[in-house]
Amino acid sequence: MKVIGLTGGIGTGKSTVAGFLADLGAVVLDADKIGHEAFQPGTALREKVVTTFGQQVLAPDGTIDRKKLGEMVFGKPEALARLNQIMHPAMFEIAKAKIEDYRRLGVAVVVLEAPLLLEAGWTPLVDETWVTVAPEATVLKRLKGRTGLTEAESLARIRSQLATEERLRQADVVIDTDCTLDELKAKLSQLWAKLTRRP
Repeated sequence: MKVIGLTGGIGTGKSTVAGFLADLGAVVLDADKIGHEAFQPGTALREKVVTTFGQQVLAPDGTIDRKKLGEMVFGKPEALARLNQIMHPAMFEIAKAKIEDYRRLGVAVVVLEAPLLLEAGWTPLVDETWVTVAPEATVLKRLKGRTGLTEAESLARIRSQLATEERLRQADVVIDTDCTLDELKAKLSQLWAKLTRRP
């Protein structure tokens, strides 16, 4: 089984790439969904987050309000570091267990889609790291259409992330998504053929 770690900055097309890879036959593991799972009521992780950040992080139904929690840590390196110390090890273990389950089921390719793959130290889970990239102007246009963020807010998100150069340094495969969907699909079909041809 091959495990691909798919990462990249906000708005660089990770989910689109993951979707195409799923169409080609990969099983996609979404780190965001793993995060949701880890936050379920009754989990030790949820209790730790509430103890650390207070009752105000809870939504009326008792689940963690991820938007509110995001606002509490965004632009605050210490708070973000505290949250990551709670979240990343637990999510790593969930991802690891899921990957092992797929291995037992005989799945050929698993794609772990994780925006913080490198920052969280998850590379031991994967065989190859694939990084999506796009020019800043393209990313800003995508974010404006998708999130309604102002340009200043979008830039703040982009700048708060790991530098693209650092991602590229650790990449086995770089996927430039500044192209048409058909061109992107063609690139991924080639990568897939190479990947599944290997012994």
